[in-house]
Amino acid sequence: MSPGLQRSDGKTNHSIDGSSEHSFGRCAEAQGAPPLRNYIVLTIFTCFCPAWPINIVALVFSLMSQSSYDAEDYEGAQRLGRKALHMGIASLVIGLVIITVFCVVHFTTNAI
Repeated sequence: MSPGLQRSDGKTNHSIDGSSEHSFGRCAEAQGAPPLRNYIVLTIFTCFCPAWPINIVALVFSLMSQSSYDAEDYEGAQRLGRKALHMGIASLVIGLVIITVFCVVHFTTNAI
């Protein structure tokens, strides 16, 4: 049998370390890239909350996650996406607290 032909009897050749000659790396490439989770919609929505410094940081993390994903740095994109999510949630909570406090103070004070 020539070295370039594969065996048709179902057996695979094993190397010295015991691994088969088939590449398992192709399976990971065939699955494709993981889905992007940069939470851009959440971070844009939180830009309407009155916690602006945190909103802008969340939006920057979200955009950096998109850039990392485009550069095929999937682990970095996931890490930055999680940071964008956490900052977006914090911004949303802080914004809702500020709005609630403003409404309570505004509607409970007596006008002279």
